Amino acid sequence: MTDCLFCRIVAGEVPAEVVHETDRTLAFRDVGPQAPTHVLVVPRAHHADVAALVDVDPALLADVMAAGVAVARAEGLDPGFRLVVNTGDDGGQTVQHVHLHVLGGRALGWPPG
Repeated sequence: MTDCLFCRIVAGEVPAEVVHETDRTLAFRDVGPQAPTHVLVVPRAHHADVAALVDVDPALLADVMAAGVAVARAEGLDPGFRLVVNTGDDGGQTVQHVHLHVLGGRALGWPPG
């Protein structure tokens, strides 16, 4: 999709600070971080949201989650971190390309904020 920001990042058309990549995923720092460490993990293939991804390629969702854990470990996010996927407008999704937020670097209370 040429109008999808994350597809354009994956294609190298929009710069991003890449911190991890595999043949199926790309992870880069969020430009508006909500925690000291805030990295987004996206599948290289476009899928609008996590529900669409599960319907088509659940193994890719597992790859996205594994990449998120790899990022958390590489960033030293011990003793804990948060993995978040927002789905749809009511779920707070602002870019219509499934993405996993990896958040950490401080105690993350509940509810999120």
